[in-house]
Amino acid sequence: MNSKFFDLKKEKQDRMINAALKVFALQGYRHGSTDDIVREAAVSKGLLFHYFGSKLGAYRFVYDYSVRYMNLELRSTVNAGEKDLFTVMKQIEYARMRAMKGYPYMQQFLNRSQWEDSCEALLSVEEKRSDLAETYATIGNQIDYDALPGGVDGEKLRKMLDFTVKGLLAERFQDASFQPEMLYEEICGYLDMIRNMIYETGSFIPDENPV
Repeated sequence: MNSKFFDLKKEKQDRMINAALKVFALQGYRHGSTDDIVREAAVSKGLLFHYFGSKLGAYRFVYDYSVRYMNLELRSTVNAGEKDLFTVMKQIEYARMRAMKGYPYMQQFLNRSQWEDSCEALLSVEEKRSDLAETYATIGNQIDYDALPGGVDGEKLRKMLDFTVKGLLAERFQDASFQPEMLYEEICGYLDMIRNMIYETGSFIPDENPV
């Protein structure tokens, strides 16, 4: 990437970044096109290629940018001393919400990148793929799953909550009036509801004879 990209006005930088994030988040690398990106960003294709060189260059840049940006948000928001699963998850979602206020499609893009099927795209970001994963692993390791009521499998509960959050994110992006703050409040509502269901009973007894 041409380092002079950062000499552009911030508004134009963000327009190009957000356009690429949106196209790759919704269409993936294989089906997303530079035509779609320049149309969304309202810039010329020549300008896009001047700064990024190619579609692959644009993908690699927004991936690296997203990882760096999200890492900064997570590290500044999640309390390293917090051990409660639900509180940690709220802090994670608050960090994501902050990121999405400036870059609405960033989290969707990062989610989609986990299932990217283009070898070209995967290889281009291979060195960076572990950066964000390591941050999430560090956060996950601080959670005290033993503090959950007896019978609750903490790892499975965490996965269930992650699926819930991703489902809400995908669903809300179908709504043209999407607002990160509203999504955050909705996610917190679900987290509080599930927390109350678990702690009000005092324990969780799995069905030993599932149908």
